[in-house]
Amino acid sequence: MQTSSVTRDWILYSLLGLVIVLILLAMYQIDRQWLKLSDMQTALADQAQAVRELRGLAGSGALSAQTANPPSSQVAQAFQRAYAATKLADYARGDWSVEAFGTNLKTITPLISTDAYAANVQSYVQESLITRNPDTLAWEGLVAKNWTVSEDGLTISFDLRDDVSFSDGQPLTAEDVAFTFTFIMTDAIQAPRDRAYLEKIQSVKADGKNRVTFVFKEPYFEALSLAGGMNIMPKHFYEPYLKEPKKFNESKGLLLGSGPYRLADPKNWTPDQGSVELLRNERYWGDVQPAYNRILWKIIQNDSARLTTYRNGDIDSYSARPVEYRQLQNDAQIQGKSQSFEYMPPVVGYSYIGWNQIRGGKPTRFADKRVRQAMTYLTDTGRIIKDVFLGYAEPAVSPFGNSSKQHAALQPYQANLDKAKALLKEAGYEDRNKDGVLEDQAGQAFEFKLTYFQANEDTSRMVLLLKDLYAKAGVKLVPFPQEWPVMLENLDKKDFDAITLGWTSSIETDLYQAFHSSQAISKGDNFIGYQNPELDKLIDEARRTVDEAKRMPLWQQAERILYEDQPYTFLMRRKSLLFVDKRIHNLQMTKLGLNLGSLPLENYVPLAQQKYTQ
Repeated sequence: MQTSSVTRDWILYSLLGLVIVLILLAMYQIDRQWLKLSDMQTALADQAQAVRELRGLAGSGALSAQTANPPSSQVAQAFQRAYAATKLADYARGDWSVEAFGTNLKTITPLISTDAYAANVQSYVQESLITRNPDTLAWEGLVAKNWTVSEDGLTISFDLRDDVSFSDGQPLTAEDVAFTFTFIMTDAIQAPRDRAYLEKIQSVKADGKNRVTFVFKEPYFEALSLAGGMNIMPKHFYEPYLKEPKKFNESKGLLLGSGPYRLADPKNWTPDQGSVELLRNERYWGDVQPAYNRILWKIIQNDSARLTTYRNGDIDSYSARPVEYRQLQNDAQIQGKSQSFEYMPPVVGYSYIGWNQIRGGKPTRFADKRVRQAMTYLTDTGRIIKDVFLGYAEPAVSPFGNSSKQHAALQPYQANLDKAKALLKEAGYEDRNKDGVLEDQAGQAFEFKLTYFQANEDTSRMVLLLKDLYAKAGVKLVPFPQEWPVMLENLDKKDFDAITLGWTSSIETDLYQAFHSSQAISKGDNFIGYQNPELDKLIDEARRTVDEAKRMPLWQQAERILYEDQPYTFLMRRKSLLFVDKRIHNLQMTKLGLNLGSLPLENYVPLAQQKYTQ
C-alpha cells in the first residue's frame, strides 16, 4: 500500500509540475505577443506618419525618387544649410555617428545635469523656439515660425509651427513652452542655475494652441535669446514629477523632446551602461531629416585608449592633446584616414583656477584679495602654455575673449615671484619655523588641495608644474585628482579648497551666473562664494541695458573689477586640435566653429563608406 501511495503522489506532483510549466509558457507567449503588438503599433504609427508626409509632398507635386525632403522654397531658413547638404552628389542617409566622452556622465536629465557632455546629448533630443544661423549669427525660427517684440522690449510673442510633435507622437504646443518655464521656476525642482537665468521673466502664457507670450520684469539685453533658447520640455512627460520632485532630482536619464533623436527608453538610462545611444526619431517634424540612424557616445576615459579607438575606426573623431597633435601630423596611418582641424573656436571657453572663499560657512585664506592676486602672480600662464600646451593656446584675462567688445585694454598678469611674496607677506604669511612653507599668524601652514579631473593628462602635468612654481614662494599645493561625478558633487557642496575647470563662452558673455553675489547659493554657479557689491551693480545695470553702445562700457568696468579681484586665476583659451574620419562629409568652418554635429544636422556618410547597417 505504501508503494502505491508514493506512486500516486509522484504522478500527481508530475502533473502539477506540467501544469505550472504550461502556465508559464502561456504567460511567456502572451508577453511576447503583447511586445509584438506594441512594436506593431509603434511601426504602424510611424508608417502612418510617413504616409501623411508622403501624401503632403505628393499633393504639392514635390515628391521625387531622390528624397522625401520638401523643395527649397518650403524649407524654413534654419534648415537651409542641412537641406543644401542633401543636394550634394554623394549625400546618403544611414550609418551612425560615433564619438567618445572622456568621462562618465552623472546624469543626462535636463536641468539637474550641469556639464557640457550632458548638454551635448540633450541638444539632439530637445529643441528651442529659435536657433542661431552659424554664418550670420542671426536668430532664426526653429519650433517658432516667427515672433514679435514690443516697443519697450518687455513682451515677446512667438507663433509656433503647427506640425511639431514630440518623439512619442504627442503634439508640441504653446502649453508645453509655458509649462517648461513653470517647471524650472518650481523651487522643489533642482534647477537653481536655470532659475538664475530665467528670473528676469515675469510670466509665460499660452495664447491658444500655437502662440506663447513671454513678459519680462524689466528690459534685458538677451531677452530674445533667453525666451527663444529655452529647451522645451513635454508637459505630459514631466508634469507628474511636480508631485515627485525628489524622484526627478535624483534621476539619471529622464529625457524626452521633439528633436531629431531620442532615447530608446526615455526614463531609464543609467551611467552604468557605459555609453549614451540615441535612435533616429522617425516622427521628426523637421523640414530636413538627419542623415544618421543613430548617435552614439562611448565612455573612454583614458586619452591613449581614445586614440587607439580612433585609429581602429571605432569612433569618428579624436580631439588631440598638443603633444599628440604634433606627433600625429607625421603619422601616416592617422593622416591617411583623417581630416585635421587646428583652430581657435570663435566662442571658445576658458580654463581657470577657482579660489574657494567660503567653506563650511567660514572665510578661507582665499577670501583675501591679496592672496588671490599673489596666486595669480605665481601662476606662470606663459610657461604653462609653452611647456604643457606647446603654444596651442592664448592667455585668458577674464571671461571675455580678446576679440570681444566686452573686453577692455587689459594685459594678462605676468609671473612675478617677488610681487607674490610681497603680497603674501602683507597678508600675514611668513615662513615662521623656517621649514620652507609659509605660515599664517596662527602658525597654520599655507597648504591647500587643488582639485582637478583625474583623467586629463595635460591638466595633471599642469598641476605638477604649478606645485613647483608655488613651492618657490613657500606655498604647498597638494594635487587632488577626482572622478568627474565626484568633482561635480563636491562643487555643488562647495567642498574644495581650489579647483581647476573651464567655462564655455557665448557671443556675449553674461557674468551674472558665475560672479553675482546672489548666485553664491547652494548648487549655484558662483561656487567659490565670491561677493563684490560694486560688481553686482554693474552686472545688473549691464543686463538691463539694451543699447549695445551703452552696455559695452559697463561690461568693461566689470571686467576691470574681476581683473583686480582675481576670484579666478584666468588661465587660457585653447585651440581645438581635431582629427575627423574622412568618412564624415560636409565639414565646414562657421562663425560658431566647426559644424561637426551642429544642428540641424549637416554631416553625413556617403553610401560606399557606411559601416553600420541598422
